[in-house]
Amino acid sequence: MATYTNQQAWKDIQEFLPMQLHFTNQYHPTEEIWNWKENKIHLDTFRNPSAVAKVICFHGVGTNGRQISMIFGGPLSRDGFETITVDMPTYGVTEVNQNMLITYDDWVECGSDLITAELEKDDRPIFIYGLSAGGMETYHVAAKNKSKNIKGIIGMTFLDQREKQVKTVTTNNKFWGKFGTSLGSFSCKIGLARFKMKMKIPSKMSALVNDKKCLKIMMNDTTSAGNKATMKFLESYMNYVPEIEPEEFDVCPILLTQPEKDRWTPQFLSDSFLDQIKKVSITKTVLRNGSHYPIEAEALADLHKYALDFMRQQLN
Repeated sequence: MATYTNQQAWKDIQEFLPMQLHFTNQYHPTEEIWNWKENKIHLDTFRNPSAVAKVICFHGVGTNGRQISMIFGGPLSRDGFETITVDMPTYGVTEVNQNMLITYDDWVECGSDLITAELEKDDRPIFIYGLSAGGMETYHVAAKNKSKNIKGIIGMTFLDQREKQVKTVTTNNKFWGKFGTSLGSFSCKIGLARFKMKMKIPSKMSALVNDKKCLKIMMNDTTSAGNKATMKFLESYMNYVPEIEPEEFDVCPILLTQPEKDRWTPQFLSDSFLDQIKKVSITKTVLRNGSHYPIEAEALADLHKYALDFMRQQLN
């Protein structure tokens, strides 16, 4: 079983977080393996059979599940929620089925299947959280799963990669913004689907976190910001079409938790997508002083408060 026990990167990142969020011998997630299509999907869990609801958490393309557990899954477990944080295939310590060429479509299917697997255990309400690209993934997962047990989405960004403006702002430079999608599609057509590229090349990974020392640790971590992605994954990510377009989305309410000092994904990019949604309520909040991956005490306090208020409101 792959484990975070001996991984140093998350322990180093933890030093930048408020002390009360640090994992200890008494306070830490349980590591589980969920078998999905012969991938050994790693889960950080805080199981609680008496919890009124579960929270399933997703990372983005520059983070992993343990990094989300530290700032979100763990804190909410202390409020009595059962939390589950997943390492998507090729990230974290999930072990990938080498016969599969992982795509973004697989990420969405994996997330949806995890919800279904949890609902087969019991029918408690489920909330889904996503940081960075995981924010839009929560929308895509909810649109695919469609379960009425999904009571709310909490996302840090909602980026529709089909929009030209999103590509222009979030990619590393003008070349990737203009030609990245077509280059990915062309590469797959000529047999380079499995060719891997560091995510920091096409994406603005340098804006992941505003503290330079923390950024260096994350960029050197091959299970998160230092990860490589195949051309097929990038092509599928840039071209993904949701099963429900925003105008028709009616699965559950949505909370945006936008970091105030996010230098990667400014709020207007999420606004352009969320403002199309009319059939469910949309709440927008700002995390004071927050980086894209928020490590700042004010931002994390806001994230916790807004998420908690949102979930309690949906459960009432």
